[in-house]
Amino acid sequence: MTHQVDMCRPAAVEDEAVRRQPEHPGGARHTVRAGAVIVDDPFWSPRIATIRDVTLDVQYAKLRDTGRLDALRLTWVPGQEPVPHIFWDSDVAKWIEAASYSLATHPDPDLERRVDEAIELLAGAQQEDGYLNTYFTVVEPGRRWTDLRDAHELYCAGHLIEAGVAHFEATGKRTLLDVVVRYADHIRRVFGPGPDQLHGYCGHPEVELALVKLYRATGNVDYLELAAFFVDERGSQPYFFELEEQRRGTPGYFAAQPPFDERAQRPEYFREYNQSHLPVREQTEVVGHAVRAMYLYSAMADLAGEQPTSGLAPAVRRLWDHVMRHRVYVTGGLGSSRENEGFTADEDLPNAEAYAETCAAIGSVFWAHRMTALTGEGRYGDALERALYNGVLSGISLDGRSFFYENPLATPSHGPQVRRSPWFGVACCPPNLARLLTSLGSYIYLVGPREVLVNLYIGSQASVVLDGARVRLRQTTDYPWGGRVRVVVETDGPARFTLALRVPAWAPRVRVTVGGEPVDVAGATADGFVRLDRRWTDGDAVELELEMPPARVYADPRVEADRGAVALARGPLVYCFEEADNPGLERSAVLREAAATAVPHPELPGVTALAVAGVVEQDDDWTDLYRRDVPPRTTATTLLAVPYYAWANRQPGQMAVWQREVVADPGRDGHQD
Repeated sequence: MTHQVDMCRPAAVEDEAVRRQPEHPGGARHTVRAGAVIVDDPFWSPRIATIRDVTLDVQYAKLRDTGRLDALRLTWVPGQEPVPHIFWDSDVAKWIEAASYSLATHPDPDLERRVDEAIELLAGAQQEDGYLNTYFTVVEPGRRWTDLRDAHELYCAGHLIEAGVAHFEATGKRTLLDVVVRYADHIRRVFGPGPDQLHGYCGHPEVELALVKLYRATGNVDYLELAAFFVDERGSQPYFFELEEQRRGTPGYFAAQPPFDERAQRPEYFREYNQSHLPVREQTEVVGHAVRAMYLYSAMADLAGEQPTSGLAPAVRRLWDHVMRHRVYVTGGLGSSRENEGFTADEDLPNAEAYAETCAAIGSVFWAHRMTALTGEGRYGDALERALYNGVLSGISLDGRSFFYENPLATPSHGPQVRRSPWFGVACCPPNLARLLTSLGSYIYLVGPREVLVNLYIGSQASVVLDGARVRLRQTTDYPWGGRVRVVVETDGPARFTLALRVPAWAPRVRVTVGGEPVDVAGATADGFVRLDRRWTDGDAVELELEMPPARVYADPRVEADRGAVALARGPLVYCFEEADNPGLERSAVLREAAATAVPHPELPGVTALAVAGVVEQDDDWTDLYRRDVPPRTTATTLLAVPYYAWANRQPGQMAVWQREVVADPGRDGHQD
């Protein structure tokens, strides 16, 4: 597939996108919003086109066929199937958000009509007081706001708010924004510090970051203060969720269902599960459900930027350092346990059993982007890039029609084969992927006072305003297969500002030129960015070259699952070995002294694979289960590794990111450990 981008987009559309690009109060750096960045990239544009041309249609059909859209008509009656689920509104909202981002750069009357129809259904489902939740309107009327721990009311509200903001910023229409403003005002009346208000918060963080977005879109500080209230209340004693259960007199939505029914007997389980075990400023370890954690920390980072005296910045930095040092997979995946869909203990990172939910990797992208905005440090962009190219992108098939909920780093040699699914009963991941990838342009750059940070190397055109002057950046690159990046500055007149280019930690050598003149990279680098502070004129060109050799990755020896094993990486990509390329994979090992080589993959067009020498243990001469003193016979082989994101797109079979590493023994016919 060749990528196509609308290079003839009317100037008025771009002007409107830039006009709706105010620097939000309090934020030192801000995102370049939808419509002001056009992705034009040989790697990403085809993927975004697949989302636009295939995935959005597939997901809309699922929303329709599973009853999610019809549920908004509020015609459900007891005994009717399917019963609306507590999550359903969020799935519709995320699809609208994804579609809105697509419309921002690629107008599509058919898609816009479907978005408008979905918004009309949401508006029709809104109650007179502003409340908007399908489940508690028709399935459990009269039970509003009584099960905040489990029932996801505020979570669904958050996704509706995000959709409303995205739709407004992408199209300029207020149809959904007005709906979510009414809903947010209702929530503001229900929750707060007043004596007649609920002093609670959601069991699944999400509304907090959404309210910050709504504040930035509307300028209404009440929404920012409500977001801060929810974050500040979390973990305070007495524990809200336990008081709530006492008032309700019944278990929560999940606490009555296996296996949660047993865990519900231990209040401390749910406290950590939803990060309410301590006030957020006192939390030192990342615990509990991984997606909930990522959304909470994203909101904390937002608030730390908007309210510099809030004391949230040290806490969110501390939590970041903990998870990245002890609890993240090499692919950027988060959450090692299926039991809690989240974290267990430091260095507990099993491979075949890895949960690594796609939504958690997406959430880490949200958090990392906000941490870069908060601090201006490149290390957060490194983590964003690792998650995006590996733990996120693995969640969707190359054809855009099927998805992973979990992203293991190995598959068992025996048992059911691992395949992506077209949909899930709990369908959070598919539309989450769609909304991230259609909004990818907004993660490439960050703008601050007199500075532009290039945080991702993705071919694109960006229009920004610096000190009232319009600046356009045109980025071209062969990333992630190559490390060449070119950024051309276009201005109406001379403009002085800092153009900062992130230096990935994986790059052993970096070269930068401006107008063909070399830059002293070491002298110009601070906090992980090469910072070029100068007076720019129209047509100035910056060239960045990142060396991208294949590399061997080793885990901390405390990671039991990876001892004696090695993973391969090149640039931002982590690689894995598939049985489709490597017969006998479960009996294979990589030679320690062998260099990996980048080669075209024979079956995956446009994909660079890594070839490395290895051995395969032979089993054809074994007559007993065990034998003494005679190790397995080995034969030499060349192992082929594919980018982790590309696995499971051919015939099913075994896969492993980490592979045993052995040393050659020249004294034997073959090799041994």
